[in-house]
Amino acid sequence: MTLQDTATTELPAAKATPGKRRRFLRRALIGGSVTDRRRLPRYVWICALGLAGIWAPITGYLKTAAPVFASHMSLILPGSGSASSVNLAEIGQASSHANSAFSSNSISPTETYKRLLAADRVLKDAARRLDIDAKAFGKPQVQLVDQTAFMHVKITGPDPDAAQARNAALLEAFFVEIDRLRGDELESRQTGGLDAIREYRDSVAATRTEISRLRDESGLHSVAQYNRQLDEADALRGRIDTAAAEYERKLATVRGLEARLGTDAEAAARILRLNGDTAYIALIEAMALAASDLAEARASYGARHPEVVKASSAMASARDKAEARARALTGLSGALERSSDGARAALLTELVRQESERAGLEAELAELRALLSIQTARLERLAPLAARLEDLQRDFNVAEAVFASAIARAQSSKADIYASYPLVQVLEDPTLPDSPTSPRKKLAIAAGGAASFLLFFALSLGWIRRALIERLLSEKGRLA
Repeated sequence: MTLQDTATTELPAAKATPGKRRRFLRRALIGGSVTDRRRLPRYVWICALGLAGIWAPITGYLKTAAPVFASHMSLILPGSGSASSVNLAEIGQASSHANSAFSSNSISPTETYKRLLAADRVLKDAARRLDIDAKAFGKPQVQLVDQTAFMHVKITGPDPDAAQARNAALLEAFFVEIDRLRGDELESRQTGGLDAIREYRDSVAATRTEISRLRDESGLHSVAQYNRQLDEADALRGRIDTAAAEYERKLATVRGLEARLGTDAEAAARILRLNGDTAYIALIEAMALAASDLAEARASYGARHPEVVKASSAMASARDKAEARARALTGLSGALERSSDGARAALLTELVRQESERAGLEAELAELRALLSIQTARLERLAPLAARLEDLQRDFNVAEAVFASAIARAQSSKADIYASYPLVQVLEDPTLPDSPTSPRKKLAIAAGGAASFLLFFALSLGWIRRALIERLLSEKGRLA
């Protein structure tokens, strides 16, 4: 047989009609031969055993498995941060800042809280609240929603109320654990800052002690006190300059009056005192009268005439009495003078007054200069101490500001409780399930049906396998 004859023979077989194919499949499935009747019991037993192997576990599971109920809840983490700043007048500044919970790419708060929800101590605490064993409590299933701050928590229980109670106990234990962790963080942070605060406090105390010692030694309590003393010294110099100018003016006035009157201020004062004494005035008048009588006697008589001698004796007696009175009043002896001229008396009085003022200014000027010398020496001694005190006061102010700021920061940091463990809120409370989540009867029946269909399909393929082989062999023999 040539190749062309073979192709011609196979062509009708390849072009079998759909009707013929259906009849062939029907005969192959139904059978009818003795061999098919022998194979049928085996396939029946295999089908029965397969169906039994499929539906027996499913039926046993559905009849024996205890119902399980699942309670759900949802949590959310707000993503906003917070910042606060406090300025304390003349003390310092305290500020606190909490970044957003999602500002760091290396730390995920939702993943942290997911781990915390499944932590052993949280589960044990939740089980203790329900008075059940920790193993019987179960493990929660936490699902994180991508690109969001949501957390879905599911936990199972033998009945709806138990599932809801376990979810509520887990939520309560979770919040208690978060509060404990936040408290531990704040305590650790505060304990770590106590050493720095203690150093600041010791620095402030040491500076205060040094300031107190310096004050006790110098008597200088502040730099402002030293500055006031400098101002007082400057004011004292101004007073000295003014007093010196006034003294020079008074001295020039006294010198002019002395030149005009022909006497000094001391003699003028003595004249004014004598002229104010009535006894001295009377003696002067008696001396003037005796001088007049003596002049008349000399004009009428000779030098040894009794009248002249008498008048001369009276004159001498009056002069002696006047000089004695003058010595008694002034303590000095000298020429006797009576200023009967009103203008001269006024000038003498002015001279005495100006001299008195000059002497007062001279004494005041000497006192001021002595006081300035003392004060200048004291300021020179206090200058380095004042500089030291200013440095210590500045160090004290800085140390006190740092100390107060550290305390303020330590206190304000207590309000920042969401720094490491951000705020979490309940978006959905634990639900009360209305139907069990396990066992799932519909899913089990669907799985059994699918397995049965696959079993029937496999047996069908095995059943028609012999008919297909025989047909192929007959076709091959016919072609040959």
